[in-house]
Amino acid sequence: MRGAEPVKTERHDVAAQRHHTNTGVRPVQLYREHRHGLFVARDFVAHPRIRHWQAHLLPTLNVVVCRYDFHGPREHDYYIDVATITCEGSCWTVRDHYLDLLVHEGIAAEIVDTGELLAAHDAGFISTPELHHAVATAHHVLSGLTRARFSVSDWLAGEGVRVEWLPVNEYVTA
Repeated sequence: MRGAEPVKTERHDVAAQRHHTNTGVRPVQLYREHRHGLFVARDFVAHPRIRHWQAHLLPTLNVVVCRYDFHGPREHDYYIDVATITCEGSCWTVRDHYLDLLVHEGIAAEIVDTGELLAAHDAGFISTPELHHAVATAHHVLSGLTRARFSVSDWLAGEGVRVEWLPVNEYVTA
């Protein structure tokens, strides 16, 4: 089990087109609000593995569904962060709850980073109710993905959510 790390909180300032992370502030290529949440697309400049990121912040599902474009071979098709997502004005805030799901479309999905969640709870970075909520959310997502035969779009459709992604040829990478 890894050591405890403080909760990662990110901000998306839609008006300023900026993504505030624990490692700095990055320009965002595209923000698009939709009835289920917020779509984000931005380059990963000088990242060793990732060249571009797209994500849907989905507050009612307590998840951020991510698609990464890698420099090399694809490591997974989707990365789903369990989180609390709030919006105030043009600023969206994502409080990460440590648990993530890796999805290999049509093949499998797995919950990862359980050790990080437990260590953060033991260190007092995340409350017991938040821990329980994170576990319940991750298992709800995994069960839904399993019923949808590991299709993210089918799982989301079953939740009443429809999202769109940019085709690779519609953005310029760094």
